[in-house]
Amino acid sequence: MKTLFERIIDREIPAKIEYEDDLCLAIHDIEPQAPTHILVVPKQVIPRIAEANSDQQALLGHLLLTASSVAEQLQLVGGYRIVINNGKNGGETVPHLHVHLLGGRPMAWPPG
Repeated sequence: MKTLFERIIDREIPAKIEYEDDLCLAIHDIEPQAPTHILVVPKQVIPRIAEANSDQQALLGHLLLTASSVAEQLQLVGGYRIVINNGKNGGETVPHLHVHLLGGRPMAWPPG
């Protein structure tokens, strides 16, 4: 069974796409937690960061660099937060690794 993100990548479910390349897709979150809330999703399915391996190191770096590039494109000049949830207690709701890019407001600490 496909994950929600696989269905979006395959264009079976619509999404507001901010950026796309051969390795990933950056989409607007449908339940934003900040004025800007983008999800950077790899096209390769990795269930969660704890299941990534060294063969995927370049892809993981690409996701972070893409998040940074999208932040610049969206002019998040005051700063932003990048989050990766892992497992139920970490806030993971879709078993397909993705990077949250949050910005447009001051971020509190601690985050949870």
